[in-house]
Amino acid sequence: MNATPQLTILVPAYNEEASLTQTLTEMIAWCEANDSLLIVVNDASTDRSAEILAGFSARTDRLSVVTHKVNRGYGGALKSGIAAVRTPYLITMDADGQHRLEDVSPMIRARETTGADLVIGARTIRKTAFADHYRAFGKTLLRSVAKILVDSEIADLNSGMKLYDAELAKKYLPLCPASMAFSDVMTLVFIQQRHLVVEQPIETRARIAGESTISTMTAFDTLIQIFNIVMVFNPLRIFLPIGTIAILIGALWAVPFLIAGRGLSVAALLSITVGLISILLGLIAEQLSQIRRKDF
Repeated sequence: MNATPQLTILVPAYNEEASLTQTLTEMIAWCEANDSLLIVVNDASTDRSAEILAGFSARTDRLSVVTHKVNRGYGGALKSGIAAVRTPYLITMDADGQHRLEDVSPMIRARETTGADLVIGARTIRKTAFADHYRAFGKTLLRSVAKILVDSEIADLNSGMKLYDAELAKKYLPLCPASMAFSDVMTLVFIQQRHLVVEQPIETRARIAGESTISTMTAFDTLIQIFNIVMVFNPLRIFLPIGTIAILIGALWAVPFLIAGRGLSVAALLSITVGLISILLGLIAEQLSQIRRKDF
């Protein structure tokens, strides 16, 4: 093996025994052919995943296994894996076989061509089942909210296949949650910090086994995490619109009462007061945010 591999494939795995053998065989072969490394994070699997991983790691030095004693979630697995990466770049892929190794090279070329700090594998093929339409609606909603709160034109925020500058990814790990929202939040952090983020179209396959664990609660958690990260970097994006809307509502509510000579209504005064307080809180939060941003 070359002394200085440049890329690590990072795979979080939880109870993936049905797909691991095929996935690992393909990934190790690709790593050997392209002088790359592979890290799999066993997130406290309760099936035979640990046994399968031990068998493969004993046969090759391309594979390293990080094991969690307690399940930490998708984001938690990625955080442990990213911390263990020793190459300049890393690419995250799923263990269920949905991501294709054929798409890795085009993503590498996209990084080399653009100098991007993060290349997102933008999925181009969508299924037509109701559940997939439901998830697509949720993703569209989250993307719309993120676009309002962050200057971003990224179409596939939560793609699980991403090529990172490893040093930057490690730097921002403390800001990212251990939940499924990890992918969205990490992308938004890169954007907020003015790193170059580009998309490269990829295709996805049907998973080898198992079903998606993404649910409505996953989307709700992601929405909360998006608001959290905006509060860290740009709180006025939240407080200023709320305050402005409250003041406008109060002013419009007050106009008929003032015209009728009935003074200023309590509801209008309350709305205007809430608006002013929101803007003042936003200004304070912005000052705290600027202090916090110095750490990154």
